[in-house]
Amino acid sequence: MTAQEFDLVTDRLRGRAIFLYFHLMGEPMLHPLLPDFIRMAREKGFRTVLTSNGTLPAKAMRLLSSLPHKVQLSLHSHESNGKGILADYIDKVMQFAIPAAEQGTCVVLRLWNQGGRESENEQVMQLLEKYVQKPWHERPDGYRLCDNLYLEFDRKFEWPVVQQAPSSSPEGEGFLDSIDPLNDVFEQKEVTKNSPPRGSRRGAEIFCKALYKQIGVLSDGSLVPCCMDHNGDITLGNLFTQSLDEILDSPRAKAMVEGFRHHKASELLCRNCESGNVRNSFRGKPKS
Repeated sequence: MTAQEFDLVTDRLRGRAIFLYFHLMGEPMLHPLLPDFIRMAREKGFRTVLTSNGTLPAKAMRLLSSLPHKVQLSLHSHESNGKGILADYIDKVMQFAIPAAEQGTCVVLRLWNQGGRESENEQVMQLLEKYVQKPWHERPDGYRLCDNLYLEFDRKFEWPVVQQAPSSSPEGEGFLDSIDPLNDVFEQKEVTKNSPPRGSRRGAEIFCKALYKQIGVLSDGSLVPCCMDHNGDITLGNLFTQSLDEILDSPRAKAMVEGFRHHKASELLCRNCESGNVRNSFRGKPKS
């Protein structure tokens, strides 16, 4: 996405959204204009939120002069990717996280891997204590380590998939992302032809705030219902050429909203999404 395209999209979203999240799969730190985008969005009144795997410390440090409202760093990515020494990774993360928090940015260190690869979690917490000594303030979803710095736990996400249709978005993964969304980059598992939908067992109630509290915008301007649709399987329109109202007034968008009101999903991707299952409301660290 170019600066001109970002300017156009944010103009069309101004006044309609508060939070602008830079994630819809992919690593936003890779975009060369990220600091400029954060400044542009802030000048238009958005609260910007950045989600990163924390593996690009040099690119992260450049944001200290243009910090977003909130930064979410997915510490679980280290064990999932299996690269480098954990202590070195945590050191680089904290070299950014601590000064960012001191400047007033809310920094959330994520361990969203419950039920997945979580063998490093205890070691991660021990390493964090070297930078921020205990006691930590306990919260329902983790800990407040110090002012503006948090450790957050959650279950492992699985990206929902559709089985038959390729992406209808020519560029696939996006950069400018969901507005007031759910969240991040996790392992995607294949669904076989005869597998039941992961997130919606037969008879399960489905509900989502897509198109009501959140949308997603891919790098080619395609508007999708939420941050889970990184492939553009449910492309409802394009903000490069259409207004938000025009897109939300389309029959397909209206059918989605009406379905959620009755705990139904009109789209296959939504039926396969674990986050849409009303029963999956748990969030936070495991009970001891």
